[in-house]
Order: sequence, then structure tokens, then C-alpha cells
Amino acid sequence: RLMPELPKFDDENLKSYGDEEEELALSPPAALMSIMATQELLLENILECIPVGEFAVIQPLSDEFCLVLGYLLTWKLTLAFFKAASSQLRVLYSQYLRRTKSLNKLLYHLFRLMPENPVFSGSTSEVPNKDTKTFFTEELHLDVK
Repeated sequence: RLMPELPKFDDENLKSYGDEEEELALSPPAALMSIMATQELLLENILECIPVGEFAVIQPLSDEFCLVLGYLLTWKLTLAFFKAASSQLRVLYSQYLRRTKSLNKLLYHLFRLMPENPVFSGSTSEVPNKDTKTFFTEELHLDVK
């Protein structure tokens, strides 16, 4: 609930960023970016031996699972922050993500974490048909218990 409120503070200071000649960048909340940087390093260590195109098998409730879940939830907060920001602020924030290569790292991680066959384990049919439930057709509930 807090993330959509944060861009308002940067919006008030936006006018002071427009006077410089170099390409401008503005960091999303520093605490969030610090956590994301730490998580990126840890995830790179876990996934370093897996090339893009192959997928990693992460066991539920393992340390790796908790790390991946935390990383993805951090991105969910970041996207909620972006959604609430004005278009001018989004440009500045995206420049920051481009410079830190965070978005590139996210895509590399996602393509190594995405299962080859995204069928729900509860789905009974082996042959894909229109009744097969996949992670893309069903809504996921990520409630932390």
C-alpha cells in the first residue's frame, strides 16, 4: 500500500532535475534498490551454471526458493512504484534501471527460472489441449502463510 505513495515525493522535486546537460537518472527508493542489488548477486550465484534457454529446478520452501520469491516480490514492489509515478519520473527511473542493468538481469533470471512446460502439477492430461491449466491461463495466489 505504501509504494504508490512514494513517487509523490520525487514529483515535488522533479523541477530541480531538469537543469543539467547529462542524461538524467533517478533511483527508485534506495532501500528497495539496495535489497534488489543484493538479491541479484545471490541469484546470479545460484543460476550462474544454467544457460538461458534451460531452466533451474527450485525446490519449494528451500533457501533458494525463498531467495527467488523475495527477488520477484521486490520486483513486484518496484513495478507498483513505477505504475504510480508520473511519465516524467518513469523516464528518470528507467534510466537508472538501464544504467544498473537491473532489467537485463531480471530477464536473464526469468528465462532461467521459467519452466519448460508451465503446466500446473494438478493438471491431469499429458497431451496439451484447451483444457490444460498452465501458469499463464490460471490466476496464481501468492499468499505468504
